[in-house]
Amino acid sequence: MGNRCAVIGVGQTKYQTKRLDVSIAGLVREAALRALEDAELTFKDIDAVVIGKAPDLFEGVMMPEAYLADALGAAGKPMMRVHTAGSVGGSTGLVGASLIQGGVHERVLVVAFEKQSESNATWALSTHLPFNASLVVGAGGYFAPHIREYMRRSGAPDHIGTLVAVKDRQNALKNPYAHLRIPGISREMVESTPMLWEPIRYLETCPSSDGACAMVLAAEHKVTGTPAWVHGTAMRSEPIFRADRDTVSPQGGKDCVADVYRQAGVSDPRREIDVAEVYVPFSWYEPMWLENLGFAGEGEGWKLTESGATALTGDIPWNASGGVLSANPIGASGLIRFAEAALQVRGLAGEHQVDGARRALGHAYGGGAQFFAMWIVGSEKP
Repeated sequence: MGNRCAVIGVGQTKYQTKRLDVSIAGLVREAALRALEDAELTFKDIDAVVIGKAPDLFEGVMMPEAYLADALGAAGKPMMRVHTAGSVGGSTGLVGASLIQGGVHERVLVVAFEKQSESNATWALSTHLPFNASLVVGAGGYFAPHIREYMRRSGAPDHIGTLVAVKDRQNALKNPYAHLRIPGISREMVESTPMLWEPIRYLETCPSSDGACAMVLAAEHKVTGTPAWVHGTAMRSEPIFRADRDTVSPQGGKDCVADVYRQAGVSDPRREIDVAEVYVPFSWYEPMWLENLGFAGEGEGWKLTESGATALTGDIPWNASGGVLSANPIGASGLIRFAEAALQVRGLAGEHQVDGARRALGHAYGGGAQFFAMWIVGSEKP
């Protein structure tokens, strides 16, 4: 891994449907200033900036990094743009960490964002004429068949997705930054909402959010305050139309997590990881990723969810922050997972803090479940 790297500052905006009070520049600056405040630094202390977001067509602003340099204190400094579809937030964090680990810079500001209110991501993700027949609407239309295949293979009962939706929304009530905070959330409430893409109901999907997240990463000799040490980092991708590709449990995800576990010395993730922040945009992806990431055997993920093991009070809490189901500024969603993992091992997660969390997994995926980014952070030096 090269030089040791740590998270020393985290900043998030409030996630909501429309942030009409700020421009894109104002949005990213808000998150960056909060991260710098957490690290007790200013823009002048930063050596380089790494920024990430989902496709430019989401807001219709091409190469937004070119005009956001001033807002992020990057004038005259190296600035890099990252884009790996929905996993881009995680990839942005990993690129920033690599600049520290490789000895290129000593302090790096990483920022990711999306302002979905300025466009319509659902229709932007919908293939349409004249390019193709309109067979799906948004990401849900693409992933629903994968979920149905998982249900067929595993024999999972219909209510598992509902359990995840309720759990994550209950966790979100403890997170002041979460977009969806629904008092009294219950199975009955979720099951009463419309079916959007069989078997995904309205309250089993992620919202469309405006928001930004930022982190300050530092080399070992520049660490201040309470750090989250990076124990392992990995990125993988695979062709979306590869022959014999398993869309239910993609090989790219398996390879990525195997690499990050190897670096962190993890052999039994359920026992050795205290909390996980995993990219679950549709509720059924919790049991699917439990298996893909090695927390459960094939066909057993839904049983772990049903047992309550992934609840805030379970033995392996997943998405204590409320996860992507509760806030989804697409370009930032992966970085939020990484940042929330860091907050947990720093003991700074507030009401959704997992007691005794010393090692955490951050996970992001994107595209047609073909891009993956993950890291493991801990309270102790690797």
